[in-house]
Amino acid sequence: MLGVFLDTETNGLDWSVHSILEIAFVIINVKTGEKIASYQAMQKLSSEMWAKGDKDSLAYTKITQEEVEENGKEKEVIQEEILTLFKEHNIHRGKAVFICQNPGFDRSFFSTLVDIKTQEELGLPYYWLDLASMYWSKRIVEHTTYHFCISKDAIAEYYHLPPEKKPHRAMQGVEHLIECYNSVVGYPKTNAQ
Repeated sequence: MLGVFLDTETNGLDWSVHSILEIAFVIINVKTGEKIASYQAMQKLSSEMWAKGDKDSLAYTKITQEEVEENGKEKEVIQEEILTLFKEHNIHRGKAVFICQNPGFDRSFFSTLVDIKTQEELGLPYYWLDLASMYWSKRIVEHTTYHFCISKDAIAEYYHLPPEKKPHRAMQGVEHLIECYNSVVGYPKTNAQ
């Protein structure tokens, strides 16, 4: 089973108004921990789409319009690169899942790059799992108190990991997600270990 550890940075919180600025993911064999492939891209935005950005979201990432204009790729190019990589590594329903900190958010924005119809036609993974629920289920069994935070930085703190580096960028988010996942879930021991 493969895990597609994915993060997006956007210019706002509403997928119907705002746009992805950056997307990154790392494909990992969740049985062995082997890194299979990685991808990151910045999306080029029109001046009109940039102007719709939320100042708080932009301050969160510190991504500038100049950076997007200089380094961004067209949406269609990013879509093609992602789908080519997914095909190459058999990212398919029943063989892979997406893993995110906030899958509701990331899935909505991902669908602006690869629309739902295309995802269905290609049989892309249906399940988007979240780190917070994994952590919640583990902690709820361990403790009788329910007063604990489930943010990624709080999870990192619980496991004595550093917080995510700031400003937030997509690949940094993915790397921190993987580090937290390794502490919460880890990888099953195989007979060879």
